[in-house]
Amino acid sequence: MKSLLFFMLGLAMVACSPRKAGNVNSESDELTMLVGTYTDGNSKGIYTFRFNQATGMATALSSIEVPNPSYLIPSEDGKFIYAVSEMNDTTAALNAFSFDKETGQLRLLNRQPTMGADPCYVSTNGKEVLTANYSGGSMSIFPLKKDGSLEPADTLFEGSTGGPDAGRQATPHVHCAVFSPDGKYIFATDFSADRILRFVMHPKSIIPHPSAEAIEVDSNSGPRHLTFSPNGKYAYLISELSGNITAFSYLDGKLEKIQTIAADTLRARGSADIHLSPDGKYLYASNRLKGDGIAIFEVNPETGMLAKAGYQLTGIHPRNFIITPNGKYLLAACRDSHVIQVFQRDPITGLLSDTHQDIKVDKPVCVQFVK
Repeated sequence: MKSLLFFMLGLAMVACSPRKAGNVNSESDELTMLVGTYTDGNSKGIYTFRFNQATGMATALSSIEVPNPSYLIPSEDGKFIYAVSEMNDTTAALNAFSFDKETGQLRLLNRQPTMGADPCYVSTNGKEVLTANYSGGSMSIFPLKKDGSLEPADTLFEGSTGGPDAGRQATPHVHCAVFSPDGKYIFATDFSADRILRFVMHPKSIIPHPSAEAIEVDSNSGPRHLTFSPNGKYAYLISELSGNITAFSYLDGKLEKIQTIAADTLRARGSADIHLSPDGKYLYASNRLKGDGIAIFEVNPETGMLAKAGYQLTGIHPRNFIITPNGKYLLAACRDSHVIQVFQRDPITGLLSDTHQDIKVDKPVCVQFVK
């Protein structure tokens, strides 16, 4: 009944149109949502939904078969989707799709090998697409064609080792690669060497910075995901092994450490994802393996430093989560509970409350919105 009612209400709403992050269509609160999964169970691949960021309710739209699309990202205009196929062999690939935001339908344009096993992260600036290849220990760079399809990878940067964990840092692992807010740099987490790699963007190529190629982080930390504040002045790193968040000030390619604070007090060595609320007032980080949940921090607007505000337990293995553009909901992809949990955010305290409007998907591991 709920799905039918939501569908009927949706027919009366004006369809959502392209808009920048943080803006909400005045005539509709509906977003198109994409979910990436692991396909070693019952999942087919990528699933699409209509999500209402006023009510927190979702309606299924479409799906497409893709092997292990564990991370995906839309283009800024929402016309294209780039999704990895996280495979531990030469079939590891990046897939490009055209996307219809109204119907939720995806159409494969092409795919290119990542030249590195287990690609687990993807980002784009509209001209290139980056993948972080975890087991391959590398970052691949794919030029984009005008039709949104992918050229073959033309650059491959390799990570290194040096961390003390003999079991998890013995071989190179690169876990994420992101563009800086100013568009001048790329930062990649060199998991096994306990450092962040910095690359300079040039008109025709991307090369390592000659004088400040790496930013060292604490030993035995296993840097995983990096995110920037909405105003571009700060960056926050979640480290998988230490369970710590490292806060940095950011200016013209330089990351200066200002704080380290624990997100995982149980030391489970399974911290995963990190995001800021759209207004930049709160930061959230997910933990797995013990006390699965999301740590909540208040952000000092003057200094960028963090103060612990609370902790929200979730389903099992919250590998990824996302916050709606209006800041009202946080959606946690709980891989081993086979649900995406929908939490409502308190804009004053930053705390979360479970709406019990779970979205059932087999092994969900990535959630993205197209606005």
